[in-house]
Amino acid sequence: MPVGRTRRCRRGSAAAGGPPVARSRNSGESPARAKEEPPEAKEEPPVPGAVDLGAQSRRWAAFLQQHRLSSEEAAQLLLDALLSYRKCPWELGEAQLRNLHPFPVHGTSETGRGSECKSLVKHTGGCHCGAVRFEVWASADLHVFNCNCSICTKKQNRHFIVPALRFKLLQGADNLTTYTFNTHRAKHMFCKTCGVQSFYIPRSNPDGYGIAPHCLDDGTVQVIITEDINGKEWEEAVRKHKTIRDMSKP
Repeated sequence: MPVGRTRRCRRGSAAAGGPPVARSRNSGESPARAKEEPPEAKEEPPVPGAVDLGAQSRRWAAFLQQHRLSSEEAAQLLLDALLSYRKCPWELGEAQLRNLHPFPVHGTSETGRGSECKSLVKHTGGCHCGAVRFEVWASADLHVFNCNCSICTKKQNRHFIVPALRFKLLQGADNLTTYTFNTHRAKHMFCKTCGVQSFYIPRSNPDGYGIAPHCLDDGTVQVIITEDINGKEWEEAVRKHKTIRDMSKP
C-alpha cells in the first residue's frame, strides 16, 4: 500500500480481514443490518381540540395579551358568545355579527350603544370576608344605577349591569343566600358570613347581573358615571328607559 494513504473498512468486511458478509440480492444490505433498520414512523393523529391558527396566530396572541386572558378563557368567552345566539355564525346578519363580538369595537352603532362600546377589561371582586369571589368583564368606565326603591335605599344598592356570560363566580356559591320579595324576580344574593351583597340578579335584567362597583378590587375602574332611576315607580321608570333592558344582552 502506498505510504500516506489510508483505507477505511467496515467492521466484519473482507477487506478488514473478517469473514465475508452475505448481502441481500435486492437491496445490497446485509440481513443483519436490514433487521436493525427502525420501522417507518407512523403519522401521529391530531390531538383532540388542537387548533392550527395559521395566519391568525399573531392576532390571537395580541388578543390574549391585550385582555390578559389565557387561551382557555378566551375560547370560553368566544364560544359562549356564539352559542348564546343559538344560530350558526353564517346565519347571522352583519349587524348581529358585530354585536356578537364579546369585546365591542369603538363606534359600533348597530348595538344602540354607539360610543359607549369600548374594549372590555376583567374586573375582580367579592364580599368583605373573602368567601365570595367573582370576575366580570365590563368597560373600565362604568355606568352605575342609583335606585331609590325600598330595598335599594335600605342597602344602598348602586350597581352596573352586565350580560350573564360576562360574569363568573370563582368561589363561594355554597356561602351565598338569597332574599326575594314582591314579584320575586330580583335575586338579592349575599354572603352568609359577612352579609355583603357584591352582585345580584336585577328585576329589570333577569338575564344578567347587577354588580356593586364598590365591591371591585382596585386598579381596573377608570370612571364611574352614576344615573339616578326612580325605583319608587319602577314599572314606569324601566318602561321609559331607552337602554337598561339592552345592558344584559350579549
